[in-house]
Amino acid sequence: MDDVVVGPLDLAARVDEALAVQALAFGLGEDEVAVRRHIVVRHLLSPGARAYGATTADGRLAGFVYGMPNDRTHWWSTVVEPYLRNTGSTYWLQDSFVITELHVHPAHQNRGVGRALITTITDTAEQPRSILSAIDTDSPARGLYRSLGYTDLARQVLFPSAPKPYAVMGAPLPLLRRAHGN
Repeated sequence: MDDVVVGPLDLAARVDEALAVQALAFGLGEDEVAVRRHIVVRHLLSPGARAYGATTADGRLAGFVYGMPNDRTHWWSTVVEPYLRNTGSTYWLQDSFVITELHVHPAHQNRGVGRALITTITDTAEQPRSILSAIDTDSPARGLYRSLGYTDLARQVLFPSAPKPYAVMGAPLPLLRRAHGN
């Protein structure tokens, strides 16, 4: 992971820096970043919400993750529930920890930063499982999630205003770890 250290992140204090990383990693424009800023700040008020960052030696944010215990009344759950019902997977919405966002600056991708962030945050979860959504394509992110034990619970999930379909994935906790030397 080079000179990157993973630890708790005061995401409210560093939201603009985190969103700049997300914009680069996810290809977001200024308008999308402005909308997401309000969403992140609101999410941080949820019970059990927490964030971790990957920080370089000079203090820059190389990546971040945040999540919270799932609340079935939250917008995300209400959107994915019908898709999970169709696959017989709605139980994943109960007693689960949601990875809300995970993004790594392109200069630090493919170096274990994302893996370290997601395993660190889920290791703090009291819930027995984790769920997340990712663009439904064969991407490095989906490959990472699969290597950690996440499997597809529903595919071709359409979120309002999202241009591409998503997959909802779930994994039992703790997440899988690589065998030594891999």
